[in-house]
Amino acid sequence: MATVTKTTLKFLKDIAANNNRDWFKENKDRYDTAQAEIKAFMETVSDDLSKFDEIERKKLFRIYRDVRFSKNKTPYSSNFRMSFGRAGDYRRGGYYLKIEPGASFVGGGFYNPESSDLKLIREQIAADDKPLRKILKSKKFKDTFGELLGEQLKSAPKGFDKEHPAIDLLRYKSMYVFKAFSDKEVLSPDFHKEVAKVYKNIQPFFAYMTDILTHDLDGVPLYG
Repeated sequence: MATVTKTTLKFLKDIAANNNRDWFKENKDRYDTAQAEIKAFMETVSDDLSKFDEIERKKLFRIYRDVRFSKNKTPYSSNFRMSFGRAGDYRRGGYYLKIEPGASFVGGGFYNPESSDLKLIREQIAADDKPLRKILKSKKFKDTFGELLGEQLKSAPKGFDKEHPAIDLLRYKSMYVFKAFSDKEVLSPDFHKEVAKVYKNIQPFFAYMTDILTHDLDGVPLYG
């Protein structure tokens, strides 16, 4: 079992205050230690996930930022981010975790889905929005996440009536959820268990989205 320590959070605080190549070069050993700790923590989270889901891929994002098209030219991220992709056509959605002093969160969902997937999601919701609304209104969902998040169109998507009863859901371009954690919670030896609880509470949402993304409007499977 791996944990996140004060040493790692202190490194992230320091790089946020000293985001330049000279400082990073002088403190490379601190980064290596923090990265190794986070990699071990990622493996613990992955093991927890495997108890109720099947993970196909996992990724620890690079600390080196791509600044080519960004107004923010600082060369390094001041957080550690990781993602876990679900296995197979019948397991849609992805898990996400960010560790950053004062801004850590755990969540998952569908960020900028392919246009064909987004079209099918909207068509399925337009046909019957009750299953999704039931999930979003459930006590477990509201207690854990509060509400569905994601960028939305200002008007109706092309091909859909702006007066449609489900227009509030049809405007979403991405659909995801997250739960914030304090530094004290992140440093707890049981933090990995809390991460697993959050991921487990996403399951009804993932099950619904998987169902509508793997069947056409007549309920016929799209995959053999």
